Amino acid sequence: MILSDIKILEAIESGDIVIEPYDRECLGTNSYDVHLGKWLATYRDEVLDARRHNPIDLFEIPEEGFVLQPGSLYLGVTEEYTETHHTVPFLEGKSSVGRLGIDIHATAGKGDVGFCNTWTLEISCTQPVRVYAGMPIGQLIYFLVDGEIERFYNKKADAKYNTRTDKPVESMMWKNRF
Repeated sequence: MILSDIKILEAIESGDIVIEPYDRECLGTNSYDVHLGKWLATYRDEVLDARRHNPIDLFEIPEEGFVLQPGSLYLGVTEEYTETHHTVPFLEGKSSVGRLGIDIHATAGKGDVGFCNTWTLEISCTQPVRVYAGMPIGQLIYFLVDGEIERFYNKKADAKYNTRTDKPVESMMWKNRF
């Protein structure tokens, strides 16, 4: 079941959902709009290796915006820091963003209960498009969880994305055993 605007507000008031900064105008009927932060990153190497740490180059989006190019993967970040303690957050692109040919996540649209951080975005586009820091980029939808939680994400010793940041975070796949 998806939380309605009233249920999202109740969860914010109880501390079950945290959104910083929070703006009531960003609350939709059953979602909360999030915005593109000022940092983007690209991978330094053309060939990425799932068993190695792949370094990234960070850069700030200039005031005049930045033109995304097709065929490139950009890591972005939400302005909003979020916490969810009893719901599962899903991040989806806004339809207006999709209509510009921008995808904001390749596969990682679902957060875990206990995820406490900004959201790294895996941004790609179908044609060149200029983006701006602070533009609406996605929406968080919250699903109820049925049952007790044994291991919250922020309590897992092996959680790879627990360090609070305002910058995009590269893949930590290399920390897995395979």
